[in-house]
Amino acid sequence: MVSGVETPDRIDFEDSVQAETSVAERRGLLWWVHRLAPARLTSRIVLLNLAGLVVLVTGILYFNQFRQGLIDARVESLLPQAHIIAAAVAGSATVDTGSIVIDPDALIYSGDDAVPDADRLRDLDFPINPENAGPLLRRLLANTTIRARIIDPDGNLIVDSRYLYGRGEILRSDLPPLDGTTEGWLERTWQRFMDWLFSSDYPLQKDYGLDNGKEFPEVAAALNGASVSVVRINERGAVIVLVAVPIQRFKAVLGTLVLSTTGGEIDNVIRAERQIVLYTFAFVALVTILLSILIAGTIAEPIRRLAAAAERVRRGINKRVEIPDFTQRRDEVGHLSGALRDMTTALYNRIDAIEAFAADVSHELKNPLTSLRSAVETLPFAKTTDQRDHLVEIVKDDVRRLDRLITDIADASRLDAELARVEAKPVDVGILLETMVNIANEIRKPHQAEIKLEIQPPPGDIPRDKAFIVLGHDNRLGQVIRNLIDNARSFTREGTIVRVRVRRMQDDVEIRVEDEGPGIRPDNLIRIFERFYTDRPEGSFGKNSGLGLSISKQIVEAHRGRIWAENRYGRAPQGETERPVLGARFIVRIPALPEDWTAPDES
Repeated sequence: MVSGVETPDRIDFEDSVQAETSVAERRGLLWWVHRLAPARLTSRIVLLNLAGLVVLVTGILYFNQFRQGLIDARVESLLPQAHIIAAAVAGSATVDTGSIVIDPDALIYSGDDAVPDADRLRDLDFPINPENAGPLLRRLLANTTIRARIIDPDGNLIVDSRYLYGRGEILRSDLPPLDGTTEGWLERTWQRFMDWLFSSDYPLQKDYGLDNGKEFPEVAAALNGASVSVVRINERGAVIVLVAVPIQRFKAVLGTLVLSTTGGEIDNVIRAERQIVLYTFAFVALVTILLSILIAGTIAEPIRRLAAAAERVRRGINKRVEIPDFTQRRDEVGHLSGALRDMTTALYNRIDAIEAFAADVSHELKNPLTSLRSAVETLPFAKTTDQRDHLVEIVKDDVRRLDRLITDIADASRLDAELARVEAKPVDVGILLETMVNIANEIRKPHQAEIKLEIQPPPGDIPRDKAFIVLGHDNRLGQVIRNLIDNARSFTREGTIVRVRVRRMQDDVEIRVEDEGPGIRPDNLIRIFERFYTDRPEGSFGKNSGLGLSISKQIVEAHRGRIWAENRYGRAPQGETERPVLGARFIVRIPALPEDWTAPDES
C-alpha cells in the first residue's frame, strides 16, 4: 500500500463514523428519553407519577425558606439578650472606679447638675474585671445553650462561658465512635445523603483565639459601636448564629460581647422538618405507586387482553376469536373494545361474504361451462348442417354469457376497494340524470322503450343548483342509474315509456325509475337484490348475469343510502277488490349534501 493513499474501506468506515456522530448529535435529549423509557405501560405510569412527586418535593426542599426564618428568629431573640447582658456587664462587671478623680473639665454643667462628658470619658480606662464578668455570665446564661464571649478593645478574649464551671458540676461531652464499625453501610449512606441534602454555603467559623479578636469582622464592628449578626458553620457543617454587641459605659466601648448558638441547634430543627417532608414523600410515593398500579391495571390489562385477542384474530385460521367485551365501561377502553368487536364482526362478515361470493361465482360459472361442454361434445355427432349451426349458436351464446359474467364479477369484486380508495366529491344528481337519460335515448334500439326525465322543483327556499347535490362518486352513481334503466327496459313492452323522476325530500335526494312491465312478485321484492338472482320471462335466461341490482345496492349503501323495489298499482275495476299491476318502481334515496359542507383540507 502506498503511504498517504486512503483505501475505499477506510473511506467508507470514516464516513459511517461521521454519519453515526451526526445522527447522535441530531438525536438529542428527547431521543435518549424515548430510548430509555420503559416499554410497559404500567412502568411508564408509575414513573411519570413519581416524577411529578419528586419535582414537587425537590421544589419544597430547595425553595423552602424555613432555614432562613429560623435564623432570623434566632437573631431577633439573641440581639435583645446580648444588649441586656452587655449592659449588665458594663454596669457591674468593671473594676471599681470610686478612687478615680474626675477632671472638672470633663463635666458638663446643666443648671445645678453636672453630667460627665462621654467624649472625654472614652479616653478613661474602665477595664472589664473577668472575676466579676464570669459569675455574671454564668447566672444570666444558666439553663441555656448559648455561648458568650467577652473580648476587650485590644482583641483579647478575657471571658468564655464554655469554661465557666461551678463546684461539683459534672463535665459532659459527646465523644466520636471508636471506629466506623458501629454504623452499618445503610446508616452511613443515609447520613451522607442527609448531609448533602442539608448542606449550606455559609462560611466556616474559625475559633476565637486569646488575642485575635480584631480579625473577626463582627468583633471589629462591635468595637466601633455597631451591633451585627453573622451566620457561619462549624467544622461539622452545623449552622451557628452569632451576634456581637458593644459593651459600653458612658458611651465608651469597653469591649465586645459575642453570643453564639450551639452548633446543630438550628440544623436539628431543619433536619426534623425536612425528615417529615421526606417521610411524607415516602408515604405518598408508596400510595402513588399502588394507585398507579391500580390505574394501570384498569388500562393496561384490558389493552393487553384486547391486543392478545387481535393477535389471535390475525393468526386464526379455522375458528373465530371472541374479542373481550369491555363496552360496559364508559371510557376510551370501552370505546376501543366496542370498535374492535365491530371491526372483527365486519371482518368475519366480509370473510363470509367472500366465501359466499366465491361459491356463487363458481356455481354461476359452472352452468355456462356445462352447457358449453355439452355443446362441444355433441358437435362431432351432429349429422345435419342445421344441427351443427344450432350447436355453434349455443356455444357462442355460452361464451357471451361467460364474458358477461366475468365482467360483472370483476366489477363487483373491485367495487369496495374503489369506493374506499377514491375520494368522494359533490355530485349534482339532476345533471347526472339528464346526461344518463340523453345517452340512453340516443343509443336505444327501435324496439326499446323511451326514457323520460322529470325533475321536480325543490321545496321551500332551497336553490335549484344546490337541491340535488350529494357526496359520492359520479361514475358509480351513473352505473346505478344505468343498471336501473336497463333493468326497466328489459321488462317494458315496445311502445311504452320508462319514467325517471328526481325530487328533494327534506335531507335526502330521491330517484325513482318506473316501468310499465309485469311488475315483481311480492315474494321477490327483496330477493331481486341478491347476487346472481334473476326472475325473467322465458326465453331471456342467460342474457343477464344477475349482478346488476346487487351491485347497485352495494353502491347505494356505500353512499349511506337505501334502495328498494315496489309495484305500481292502478285502480281496481268496479266490483273487484284486486288492483291491477301497472309496473315496477325502483326507489333510491341518498343523503343530500349539507349547505354548510366544506371540502377537507388536503394538506
